[in-house]
Amino acid sequence: MKKLWVSALLAAGLALPAQAQEAADSVAPEMASGISDKQMVTAQKFMVVAANPHASQAGFDVLKAGGNAIDAMVAVQLMLGLVEPQSSGIGGGAFLVYYDAETGKLTTFDGRETAPASATPELFQNENGEPLKFYDAVVGGLSVGTPGTVKLLYDTHAKLGSLPWADLVGPAIKLATDGFEVSPRLNALITKDQERLSRFETTKNYFLPDGKPLPVGHLLKNPEYAATLTAISKDGADGFYSGAVAKAIVETVQSAKGNPGKLAHEDLANYKIKERAAVCAEYRAYEVCGMGPPSSGALTVGQILGQLNSYDLPSMNSGDPNAWRLIGDASRLAFADRGRYMADSDYVPMPTKGLVAPAYLKERAELLSGDKALSKEQVVPGNPTWDHAMLLADDESIELPSTSHFSIVDANGNAVSMTTTIENGFGSRLMTNGFLLNNELTDFSFRTHRDGVPIANRVEPGKRPRSSMAPTIVMKDDKPFVVVGSPGGSRIIGYVATTLVANLDWGMNIQEAISMPHLVNRFGTYDLEKGTAAEKLQPALDAMGYKTNVRDLNSGLHGIVITADGLQGGVDPRREGLALGE
Repeated sequence: MKKLWVSALLAAGLALPAQAQEAADSVAPEMASGISDKQMVTAQKFMVVAANPHASQAGFDVLKAGGNAIDAMVAVQLMLGLVEPQSSGIGGGAFLVYYDAETGKLTTFDGRETAPASATPELFQNENGEPLKFYDAVVGGLSVGTPGTVKLLYDTHAKLGSLPWADLVGPAIKLATDGFEVSPRLNALITKDQERLSRFETTKNYFLPDGKPLPVGHLLKNPEYAATLTAISKDGADGFYSGAVAKAIVETVQSAKGNPGKLAHEDLANYKIKERAAVCAEYRAYEVCGMGPPSSGALTVGQILGQLNSYDLPSMNSGDPNAWRLIGDASRLAFADRGRYMADSDYVPMPTKGLVAPAYLKERAELLSGDKALSKEQVVPGNPTWDHAMLLADDESIELPSTSHFSIVDANGNAVSMTTTIENGFGSRLMTNGFLLNNELTDFSFRTHRDGVPIANRVEPGKRPRSSMAPTIVMKDDKPFVVVGSPGGSRIIGYVATTLVANLDWGMNIQEAISMPHLVNRFGTYDLEKGTAAEKLQPALDAMGYKTNVRDLNSGLHGIVITADGLQGGVDPRREGLALGE
C-alpha cells in the first residue's frame, strides 16, 4: 500500500522531500500499474470539482448551458445523493460558503440539521444517566435530525439561481431512472457496513439484494429517489417537507425497530435556512473565510493558521519535522478551544470574534516557540476576549469521517464551496423514498454537564449540532483565490489547514497540495497517513515527544485556485472525484 500511494503522489506531480524520495525510488514498476494520474486541471471560463464523475458532469453541463454556480450546486448535490448515498444527500444537511461576484459579497448559508422540538439534553443517555454506546445511538431513528439540504438548495436557488429549478433536478431524475454502475468505492463501503445496513428491510433490499453487497459494475436504478425528486421538481421544497415524502420520513423515524426517534411533522414544517456572516481569519496576505457556528470548521482552521502567522513556514517544506511540530501543536491548541467554546451560537454564547483575534492568536502562538511537543498540561483552552462571561465544560462528542465536498466557480466569477453530509457512512441506516436519513444528532455531546458545568454542544430542542465541516474560500485583495474543503469528520480541519499551508506557503499547486501526504494532530496523537511519505517523519515526531499513529486518512479534498491566467482544479486521489472545466 505504501508503494502504491507514493506512486500516486508522484503521478500527481508532488515534489517529495528527500526522506520520501527513498521510498519513491524503491517503487516496483508492477506496483505502480493501475494508479490513476491526478494532474491539475486548468480552465478559462468555469470549473466544477466534485467527488463523483456523474456529479461533476452534471455541474459541468449546467455551467456549459449558461447556468451559474448556484444552479450547478443544485445539480451536483442531487446527483451525489444518488451515486454517493453513503456520504451525503437530501436526507442530510450542508454548509454553503458563497461569493457573489456582482456584489462582491461573501456570505454563508447554514443548512445544518436541527434537533427535534421534543428532544431533551438526555436524548442519548440510558435510564441511569450514562451516555449510550455510539452505534447504539447512531443506528435507527433516535439519531435523525431535521434534514436541511433540500431547503438549502431550494432557497438559495430562489434567491440566486438563474436556470429553471426543474431543469436542475432533471439530470438526477434521469440517472435514477436509467441506472448507474456501482463504483468500487460504493461496493467496498457497503461490504464493510453490511451488518448495520441489514438491520432495516428497505435499506437491506437496496444495498444488499439477495443478502449480498451490490457488486462493482451493477446497474443500480432508484425509482423511489426519482419519484421523490419529481415531487421536489414540481413543488420545490414543499415536495419534501410536506405531503407524502414528509409523511414517510416521519413514519420511518418514529417506527424504527429497536431505536425509534423523535422527528415529527412540525420539525419538518418549521425548518429554516439561516444566512450567516462568514468567519474570516488573517493569514499572511490572505483572509481565510468559511462557515461559523454551528460549524467549528472556519474558527478552528482560522485559529491554526492564525497561530502559524508568527512563524516562517514559507522557509520550511513538507519534509521538515519542525514545520509539522508547529502545525500539530497549533492544531492541538485550536482543538482545545473548540472543545470548550464552540457550538450553535443561536443557543450558546460564544467568543467568536475573540477566538480569531490576531492578538489572541499571537499570544497562543508563543506556546509553540520551543522545539518539543507541547505537554498535555500545556494544551488547555485559552482565554479569548468575550462579549460577556460564560462558564463552560469541555465536550467529548464524536464526529465520524463521512461527508462530501465540492467546489464550483462559474463564468461570472461566482464561487461555491459546499460541504454536505449525512454524518456517519450511510447515516442512521434508515432509508425512505430512495434516500438515507442522517444520524446528525450524534454530533451533539451525549453528556449534558461535566462536574456540574454545562457542555456547550449538549442536545437542546431545535439546536444544530456542532460540526467540523470547513467549506472555505480564501480571499486575496477582496477577491476569491482558493475554493476548497473536505470530508473527514473532525480531521476535516487538519486536511483543509495543511492543504492551504502547502499551497500558500510551500508553493505547491492545488493538485500537489491536495495529494500531499496527511499528518493530522487533534488531541495529542499525531495521525500519519499510512503508505505515504508521512511515515518517514515518524521517528522525528516520536523524538519530539509525540505519540504517533500510522493509519489510513481518507480525505476528499476538492479545490479550485483562481489566477489571472484562469482556473486550476485539484481532485483528491483518495476518492473517485473529477475536475471538469472549460
